[in-house]
Amino acid sequence: MIDTQSPEARERLTAALGIARWVDEVAAGGPYASVDDLVRAGGRAATDLTDAELDEAVGHHPRIGERSEASGDASRLSAGEQAGLGPREEGVDAALARGNEVYESRFGRVFLIRAAGRSRQDVLDELQRRLKNDDAAEAAEAKEQLRQIAALRLAALFEGAR
Repeated sequence: MIDTQSPEARERLTAALGIARWVDEVAAGGPYASVDDLVRAGGRAATDLTDAELDEAVGHHPRIGERSEASGDASRLSAGEQAGLGPREEGVDAALARGNEVYESRFGRVFLIRAAGRSRQDVLDELQRRLKNDDAAEAAEAKEQLRQIAALRLAALFEGAR
């Protein structure tokens, strides 16, 4: 059984998705028989994220290509996710930095993307594509990226937990 009531478990939940309502809902649904059950519950709790929750979660994510200023599990996971993008590429990294600035100016928040399984070029291509979204479409895409990030982080944080 996976305990979700302890302070340590709640910290891990917060590292997976930094939205207080989501953490409370997922924690209250435990204990879970398996990590898969926990991930499914996390997905259900993240189905209808609000714009305010999107803004709340953004505070837990650094810009693509930058280190997290936070500490703990969220920072460690973010660093690992971004390291998976592969080696730095000067031109791509410069384009990402410029794209991040344009995105933040346009949408008022950090660009969120599930970095796992993507290259730096993939992220840049997605950033450029998503800059063409209207506000509602982009909020929906950012929320979907949060759900994907949360699922991966839950699995990583609770694998082997009992």
